Amino acid sequence: MTASLFSLEGSRAFVTGASGQLGAHFARVLHAAGAEVVLAARRVETIAALAAELGAGASAVALDVTDEASIKAALDAAGLCDIIVNNAGVAVSKPVLQQTAADWDSVLEVNLRGCFLVATEAARRLVAAKRGGSIINIASIGGLRILQGVAGYTASKAGLVQLTRQMAVELARYGIRVNALCPGYVATPINAEFFASEAGQAVVRRVPQRRLGTPEDLTGPLLLLASPAGAHMTGAALVVDGGHSVNPL
Repeated sequence: MTASLFSLEGSRAFVTGASGQLGAHFARVLHAAGAEVVLAARRVETIAALAAELGAGASAVALDVTDEASIKAALDAAGLCDIIVNNAGVAVSKPVLQQTAADWDSVLEVNLRGCFLVATEAARRLVAAKRGGSIINIASIGGLRILQGVAGYTASKAGLVQLTRQMAVELARYGIRVNALCPGYVATPINAEFFASEAGQAVVRRVPQRRLGTPEDLTGPLLLLASPAGAHMTGAALVVDGGHSVNPL
């Protein structure tokens, strides 16, 4: 019975930013749990290859989260999705005094505006179909604490956490749950060089568990938020960071 709580049989999931490492991992996890999965991203060749790898029940659609028409077209192609994983995100790394308006806009447009547009468009379709669902916004501990040099990123993720709470209240009456997943630092090929450096190792030492997260560390939390196991969870910001965000100042 416990295993069935985490089953996603009969569900259809829509994963944005599915061409990146975390998005691809989320798609694999949801597919393995029984959901049909629609991978959405701008890099269509990458997600098409992943859909082929996953096999039956997986498909790929082009998506630009900054373009409302693209969002509507992608959701039209996907069919009714009751699990939405808002994973697309970007960052510009510069000291705040060097950040430009264009830097700020480029990050907020994807990380906050894009998530808002995808979530609301998907929710409208669920409401019209009289069907409940789960919207999972991939935020960050940067939405709860300060990360040096990424002002637009932290502001966008803080906004996403608050948007999650707002939507959770407004959509609860329709049976739609809205939660945020807030990872800490996750090891990827992109940041491997930094975390191998002296400065990177100093960051790792500030994590109480003394290690970076891995995509696999997010598997259980994602399934909890997506599945009936989390049926009474909405408006939560679920932190998965090895204790980093609660370390004493």
